[in-house]
Amino acid sequence: MNDAHLHLIVNHFPIIGAIFGLGIVIFGIILKNSTLKNVAYSLFIIATISGALSMNTGEGAEEIAEQLPDVTHHIIHEHEEAAEKLMLVLYALGVFSILGLFLNFKNHAKANFVSYFVLILAIIAVYFGKLTGTSGGEIRHTEIRENTVLNTDKHDEHEEHEH
Repeated sequence: MNDAHLHLIVNHFPIIGAIFGLGIVIFGIILKNSTLKNVAYSLFIIATISGALSMNTGEGAEEIAEQLPDVTHHIIHEHEEAAEKLMLVLYALGVFSILGLFLNFKNHAKANFVSYFVLILAIIAVYFGKLTGTSGGEIRHTEIRENTVLNTDKHDEHEEHEH
């Protein structure tokens, strides 16, 4: 198993964790339910840890991917830039999630304030997660790239054989 394989295994968790955590923290805030907030905080912490693992395997994956056809340094660089922004937000989200867990366990008055701050960070994380995931997918899935040129001759030829 190489870094590219490891990267593909862990790189989905930061994004999915942020999305699910966002939904759960919203319900926790609406329902004023500390247990739901704690579940969201736990997901955010896991997302942060898996994001760090993904970053650690990214360089090795880049070295392998740059040798593949139709993969350019530019498209990998865009993904890397988005991932770095996501990680800054995830690190903050992880730290404030740990703080939120601690304050909830202590029934501290500032626990609600932290949950709202975590909500804002989670929204930002989901946004950067979308950018990171899309740019990462574009590395090997050329069909989702913005400037994809479809080979209409093959499509027309396929339609001729069907009729």
